[in-house]
Amino acid sequence: MIKICIDAEGKIIFVLNIIFLITNFVRRYQEYIDKEKRANMIQRARRLRQNEILRKMVRETRMDKSSLVYPMFVREGENIVEEIPSMEGQFRYSIDRMSEKLESLKKAGVKSVILFGIPDVKDEVGSGAYDDDGIVQRALRAAKKDFPDMYFITDVCMCEYTSHGHCGLLCGHDVDNDSTLELLAKTAVSHVKAGADMVAPSDMMDGRVLAIRNALDENGFTNTPIMSYAVKYASSFYSPFRDAAGSAPSFGDRKSYQMDYHNRKEGIKEALQDVEEGADIIMVKPAMSYLDIVREVVDIVDVPVATYSVSGEYAMVKAAAKAGCIDEEKIVCEMAAATYRAGSSIYLTYFAEQIAEYMDRGLIG
Repeated sequence: MIKICIDAEGKIIFVLNIIFLITNFVRRYQEYIDKEKRANMIQRARRLRQNEILRKMVRETRMDKSSLVYPMFVREGENIVEEIPSMEGQFRYSIDRMSEKLESLKKAGVKSVILFGIPDVKDEVGSGAYDDDGIVQRALRAAKKDFPDMYFITDVCMCEYTSHGHCGLLCGHDVDNDSTLELLAKTAVSHVKAGADMVAPSDMMDGRVLAIRNALDENGFTNTPIMSYAVKYASSFYSPFRDAAGSAPSFGDRKSYQMDYHNRKEGIKEALQDVEEGADIIMVKPAMSYLDIVREVVDIVDVPVATYSVSGEYAMVKAAAKAGCIDEEKIVCEMAAATYRAGSSIYLTYFAEQIAEYMDRGLIG
């Protein structure tokens, strides 16, 4: 009986020894394999992150100052530099004072500006928009005279000029699409005659790109590009702009012509339609909350895509930075990089001058 127990115990010990040896062998073999893998590891992503020079060398998203566009507000009057209450650090300029800002932009390396006009008098048909002596037209003539090497884009819309604040002619309480087209085309031609290098229709009327393209061509401006606000959403991010331009609608909203922010396919449809009508550049607006749309538009159209970082985005950054919640420089750089990373070729932003400085300092670009 004792012998049997000893034999059984011996067998158990033998089995345990075998298990130990096998386990030890497997462990050592795995260590060997892991060591070999480390020794022969070909792909090491961290190799290209070792220092700032190398990180910049292999950077995928590239930016430069030539892609920046600064939105600028010009108003009637003299000797006016008027801060916009809802957009700290942004101003409305009278024509005789706008050269100060243009000089500052030029010195920073920002050579492209989009102009928004603020007239003293508005009417039902927005006649100030296409008046050859209107605020934008006079601003263009002055700017092109003093800054001939800068590039001036004009916003083509009716909302700043209509007494009701909508982007076209009214039929009752509805914006009449087709009758508005003629006035938009007339506005674009008037801007180009005054010196605009590019026109940017933002009204969201169906067919307006074709109407503008035909009007420009008929007047001999075949080489003037159109940057269409093709994918423009009915967004709450626009509120500070409407304060800046005095363009809030006096009744209702703009949801019958600007896009529902729930929609993606509609944006693609709008972009493709505007390219077919002759748009040279497609814009997505706003930028920050619509980068998924930017990426899809970039992938499907064969023209450059612009993004507009709108007034609400600017105001939120300024407010959060003022409250000490964020680092303004870092946030502005990250927002800009995100739009370019999504595929944008052109960036309209109220931070254009600051971004140019950040590029000089090597913070972005």
